[in-house]
Amino acid sequence: MHEAPADRGGLVASEPKGTAMIDLLAADELLRTTRSVRKRLDLGRDVPLDLVLECLDVALQAPTGSNRQGWSFLVVRDRDQRAELARLYRQAVDLYMQVPRPAYEAGDPRAASGEKVADSARYLADHLHEVPVHLVPCIEGRVEEAGVLAQASTYGSILPAVWSFALAARARGLGTAWTTLHLMYEREAAEVLGIPDHITQAALLPVAYFTGGTFRPAPRLPVAEVTHLDRWGTRPGD
Repeated sequence: MHEAPADRGGLVASEPKGTAMIDLLAADELLRTTRSVRKRLDLGRDVPLDLVLECLDVALQAPTGSNRQGWSFLVVRDRDQRAELARLYRQAVDLYMQVPRPAYEAGDPRAASGEKVADSARYLADHLHEVPVHLVPCIEGRVEEAGVLAQASTYGSILPAVWSFALAARARGLGTAWTTLHLMYEREAAEVLGIPDHITQAALLPVAYFTGGTFRPAPRLPVAEVTHLDRWGTRPGD
């Protein structure tokens, strides 16, 4: 028996129809509580390679442009390589911390999280070398000089798989954090990892078991405030 349709920021989720139903409560719990985990990564516990590969096997079901599947996933467990990636990440965080933070209006849920995000980013920078697994998702091709279509298609062919990996990891008791700051030094990272010049790195995910209990949904703007109907500026309920 499904629960009654939920009111989500002024919108009502319709009761799904069909015979072969997914457990919506479990699916929504997974989607709503897959957080960026930094301070709660268990730095003292190893992650079995088989478990990482299991999550990647799930990730490979994600869609890709023209079904090309031009993705590759570099699982970094070597201590020295992790140390080098962490060094590059720390350099990037030092620069990131100098960038002014966006100003939000009073009551905006993003305002309260700004300092927490910066603090957790600094914590990860100080401890990234201790995280047992670094996952570097890659995609064939370079799009620095390409137009919006090529960029969207290329990144759209790898990012869904990376997020599927994060969800699969969460379901198995692993924490991840989607980071991109090391890409300030992508070429240096490529040299560390032996990545060819025609391959683009898309992110770096620290992967470890997480400590403590479960995770709660994060504060977000109501869906009606970020949704436009037919034309920009026309909100649900207008």
